[in-house]
Amino acid sequence: MQQDASEFVKFQNKQERLSGLSKHRIGLAVLLTLTLLAIPTIALADDGLDSGDTAWMLTSTALVLFMTIPGLALFYGGLVRTKNVLSVLMQCFSLTGLMTILWLVCNYSLAFDTTGMKEGAVNLNSFVGGLSKVFLRGISPDTPSGTIPENVFVMFQMTFAIITPALIAGAFAERMKFSAMLWFMGIWSIIVYAPLCHMAWSGAGSFFGDILGALDFAGGTVVHINAGIAALVAAIVIGKRRGYPDRPMPPHSLTLTVVGASMLWVGWFGFNAGSQLAADGGAGNAMLVTQISTAAAALAWMFVEWARHGRPSVLGIVTGAVAGLVAITPASGSVGPIGALVIGIASGAICFWAATSLKQSLGYDDSLDAFGVHGIGGIVGCLLTGVFVVKGLGGVGLAEGVTVGKQILAQLISIVFTLIYSGVLSFVILKIIDATIGLRVDLDEELEGLDLTQHNERGYNP
Repeated sequence: MQQDASEFVKFQNKQERLSGLSKHRIGLAVLLTLTLLAIPTIALADDGLDSGDTAWMLTSTALVLFMTIPGLALFYGGLVRTKNVLSVLMQCFSLTGLMTILWLVCNYSLAFDTTGMKEGAVNLNSFVGGLSKVFLRGISPDTPSGTIPENVFVMFQMTFAIITPALIAGAFAERMKFSAMLWFMGIWSIIVYAPLCHMAWSGAGSFFGDILGALDFAGGTVVHINAGIAALVAAIVIGKRRGYPDRPMPPHSLTLTVVGASMLWVGWFGFNAGSQLAADGGAGNAMLVTQISTAAAALAWMFVEWARHGRPSVLGIVTGAVAGLVAITPASGSVGPIGALVIGIASGAICFWAATSLKQSLGYDDSLDAFGVHGIGGIVGCLLTGVFVVKGLGGVGLAEGVTVGKQILAQLISIVFTLIYSGVLSFVILKIIDATIGLRVDLDEELEGLDLTQHNERGYNP
């Protein structure tokens, strides 16, 4: 009897526990239901901002800044002679500061103020933005730009504005005055970079993106062709280094160059995949095709050089990788893996020719091959974007009513326009600076090295 009573008490306790647990479960279910019902309200209150997209864009921004300092600084720094390594590092570092302030003051507004723009209509605002956003006026942490805050978009685009002039510095390395470099880059960013950025990426009514229908996902025209032609003009205007090409001028540290190139490769995922402005499949595809193109170009340069010179070089394979990164930049939002493979192979082989045979034939002294890699690589990538965007070749497909021929023509017009616009204005700016403060250091200063004569420092112990 006692055993039966004890079992009954245990049964009652178990039932009470189960009843309490059920009440808890009901409470949790009610709370979960209320939370789910509140989600649309929360999203509406946040103006459509997406935390995942924002997190990815913050990461991408850091990666692109990482490309300039320390990536490009080390890549270029290792390629110059020992007496000039600090001058190159200083140029990259100082340009990071200068472009940041100019982006705040007026360049962001000139690039992305869309006041007066109309879809399908050509006017002054198709070529350059207004001044309503100078000093980032009207932009707060709550201001949206798509699914991310506008201040994140401002910062992301700022990193592009930083690295583009820094690329140009490779062409006139070891011989331009530091003061002249700052003046040239500052003026160039205002009247060349910002308008081209606006033409490509400001949306409805923009000359490249809307009127022409040219595809430039992450900077084929805006960054690479733009910087490449400015670099060629600068190299020609300022003249050759003393002793070039008769005197050998080998890199002082290929170790630094390989480290810098590796940083560029990793950082470029922010450059290309970040340009999707969202954490989605488009960003994933951009990352994938960037990797494929870079690998293909590195190997293509290596094998072409191997066949021509009898052995592959470390400098060659890392330069080929950069060429592949450059060429896939305009195409990364439009092409698939097969397109990326072809673009990589083509850019590796063609940029090798440009940096060796073409430069030697024309006789210009582009110290670190800024034009041969960025200018030519950008042209290759932009043209092939028009080919491999078609769905039959793995791309996202052409816009409605657009044929392959029309798309390639649009790509070609945007390339030619960029070459003329940037080339002519770069020439004018350089000539004005040369006539006022002078572009080039004195012969004795160049022979002694820019580290000591421009900055009173040495990057090594003599």
